Amino acid sequence: MPSDLLWLLPLFLLAAMLYASVGHGGASAYLAILVLAGFARPDIAPTVLILNLLVTVTGFTNYYRAGHFTPRLLWPFILTSIPAAYLGGMIPLSQPVFSGILGGALFITGLRFILFTKPIRPRPPMEPRWIYGIGLPVGLILGFLAGLIGIGGGVFLSPLLLLLGWADAKQTAAVSAAFIIVNSLSGLAAHAVHGTIHPGLAVPLGVAVLIGGPIGSWWGARKVPPAVLQQVLGVVLLSASLKLLHDVF
Repeated sequence: MPSDLLWLLPLFLLAAMLYASVGHGGASAYLAILVLAGFARPDIAPTVLILNLLVTVTGFTNYYRAGHFTPRLLWPFILTSIPAAYLGGMIPLSQPVFSGILGGALFITGLRFILFTKPIRPRPPMEPRWIYGIGLPVGLILGFLAGLIGIGGGVFLSPLLLLLGWADAKQTAAVSAAFIIVNSLSGLAAHAVHGTIHPGLAVPLGVAVLIGGPIGSWWGARKVPPAVLQQVLGVVLLSASLKLLHDVF
């Protein structure tokens, strides 16, 4: 393993743990870390999506076993997000545009983790026509953005579910994890056409996230509410977003 990767391993382990605690895979953090470390975005996109899948699958399993998954909240979003994520993944982005979109996404996500710390009680279930009426167009937009950036899209979906009151924090984590899995697979299929997977990068980082991810998802699904972890993660994401946006502007 190259020596310059050694300092990245604890960062990826920590990012995987924090993201998995709220049902996310960590792709946006992995992208930010690698871009700030000097890696070219087209070269790392497939690797990041693989890492995202490794973390999210274990996270979804923990939340599913804990009884937090609600399938009816997932279907309206993924019916349109899957093809949209593939389409987004086929579009090449310049480095400044990519950094600007990712920086904005990280800024919004950081605020989400800092602000949404109190338990949110879901409202009474909505009629399916309303869920699909909102979910189909929103899934299309979120899937396209996820594929364009090279993430799973859970950072966009989870605050929406909380704001709408459709799910509590743990139900949101479970649905977001499933959403991330299908969109990551779709985006990976598109990015694999243009990019390559680098085993020298993917294997050591994969080991790191496979250690951190299960710890975080187990903690979030069954133990202490991850409010403190969310706030710490929010500060980290805001810092990374400001650095990316500063490089653009």
